[in-house]
Amino acid sequence: MSNTSEAPVRLIAVRDTPLSLDEVYAAVGDDAAGGTAVFVGTVRDHDGGRAVTRLDYSAHPGAEDELRRVAERTAADFPVRALAAVHRTGPLAVGDVAVIAAVSCAHRGEAFAACERLVEDLKHEVPIWKHQVFEDGEKEWVGA
Repeated sequence: MSNTSEAPVRLIAVRDTPLSLDEVYAAVGDDAAGGTAVFVGTVRDHDGGRAVTRLDYSAHPGAEDELRRVAERTAADFPVRALAAVHRTGPLAVGDVAVIAAVSCAHRGEAFAACERLVEDLKHEVPIWKHQVFEDGEKEWVGA
């Protein structure tokens, strides 16, 4: 486990390489935490009743800074012991991991609430866009 005196925001990244659940989980380890909530977002095979074959995530050059800002706000608004969030860019296939967020707190309810806020704010505020390709060949930008 980690030293309880570390800053709560321990891992923030927007990268074009596969994401590691082990890396994120290790980053939020804290001896004072009794609960850790982890969210793993994967590419699903459908959207809006249409079959999705693949997608491509693009990020603004400042996306990682925005992700850090969202993470720091979450850490300030909740009794967070440790927090980590990573998001993938580039081409992804159905089943690939697109985002991992984790929060540890003294209690499970706090961890769940903080992790949910982190993921919702990441989705709505961080400039990362999804380009979906459907089975019929049509394409759609989401979040752009």
